[in-house]
Amino acid sequence: MITATTIPELRVALSTLPCPVGFVPTMGYLHEGHISLVRAARQRCASVVVSIFVNPTQFGENEDLESYPRDLAHDLSLLENAGADLVWTPQTAQIYPDGFQTWVNVDLVTRVLEGAQRPGHFRGVTTVVAILFNAVQPDMAFFGQKDAQQVTVIRQMVRDLQFPIEVVVCPTIREPDGLAMSSRNSYLNPDERAAATVLFRALTAAGTAFRSGERSPARLRKIMQDTLCEEPLARLQYASCADAQSLRELEGNIESQALLSMAVYIGKTRLIDNMVIG
Repeated sequence: MITATTIPELRVALSTLPCPVGFVPTMGYLHEGHISLVRAARQRCASVVVSIFVNPTQFGENEDLESYPRDLAHDLSLLENAGADLVWTPQTAQIYPDGFQTWVNVDLVTRVLEGAQRPGHFRGVTTVVAILFNAVQPDMAFFGQKDAQQVTVIRQMVRDLQFPIEVVVCPTIREPDGLAMSSRNSYLNPDERAAATVLFRALTAAGTAFRSGERSPARLRKIMQDTLCEEPLARLQYASCADAQSLRELEGNIESQALLSMAVYIGKTRLIDNMVIG
């Protein structure tokens, strides 16, 4: 496995790899969810490139940039075992050099859900992903369904800017009790970790109601909210039933695919999760 830090090192390493190239952008502190993306890329591509970069521009004021977990040595060991060919670990100054002033903004699909709660977050995401895409120039890029809105935003950016890249979405990887794997789960103490399963329980309750014939978005939101209210350590930020493509909240009966999603504080830790229905 090759490691690169600078963009010149990256380009030299890329020149040695056969195509097609699969790319998995990450912020590190890897878990089985990330590794599942590497395995998916390994199955579909001749070469697999992974980036590890904690992107400062997608963190808002008073968010967890400084405390975000990091363990590069462990990440590299996991990636080598998973079959990555090249790992790029750029420094902030390489991604955002002095005088940087160019930003990528995707409009409508960033105004809701996470975008409404975290102003500027998606501007940081789309800008850094555009920079990473430009540097790596992959044929395919692999993302997890857990970050459903991020996937929608990146797909929109790829279409609008005409990147010749296929965006591949892989299933959310969960713990045995249903909690979606996330680097931020490491913030949870034992009581909070047990309480965090309420997100999946709430999604499952709404999904079960849908499969039993419930088609009212308002009632599905209410099911999620009621389930979350049963957990004393949970504080709901939003529970959504939206069109799976536009991410606009649904009002009439569900007639096509919908995205159930939520953001919930467990103690001081903010967690997100989602489920596609229909």
